[in-house]
Amino acid sequence: MKRLLKIFLLSLIFVGLTSADSHRFYVSIYQIDFVPQKKRIEITTRIFMDDLNDAVTKAYKKSTNIGTQKETPEDVALLKKYLAENFKLIVNGKSKAYNYLSSEVESNVVICYLSIKEVSKVTSLEVENSILIDVHSEQQNIIQFNNNGKKQNLLLSASITKGMLK
Repeated sequence: MKRLLKIFLLSLIFVGLTSADSHRFYVSIYQIDFVPQKKRIEITTRIFMDDLNDAVTKAYKKSTNIGTQKETPEDVALLKKYLAENFKLIVNGKSKAYNYLSSEVESNVVICYLSIKEVSKVTSLEVENSILIDVHSEQQNIIQFNNNGKKQNLLLSASITKGMLK
């Protein structure tokens, strides 16, 4: 009877652990706001810290501590490089580089603040986002765009890394 109880408990623990792992979500959120009064686009990214460190480490073969107390200026430089290579914006048909302003950590999420200056209006916005795709094939990047009160959403994934908002 004890043996049967042990087997049952071990089976219950195994099922609990494996099912918990299969329900993990790989999602990042990107809020893009066009602010006509300031003639700029403001971007806020929300990316899970552990996934971001895994992706940057894999991309540049250097262990990073982004968002932790051990973060170094080199970690920030690699983060900026990773963002620039994997998150691109084309505004009104023209590729636009953004400025990395700062980042902060909220719980286990790294929040990055970016901006594009000297934008008088946005008639189209093409987004290319492959952040974390190379680490998690299930990764989904949600783009939320607010253009002068008009809100649009875009869902990008491993199968679709580009999208257009008008």
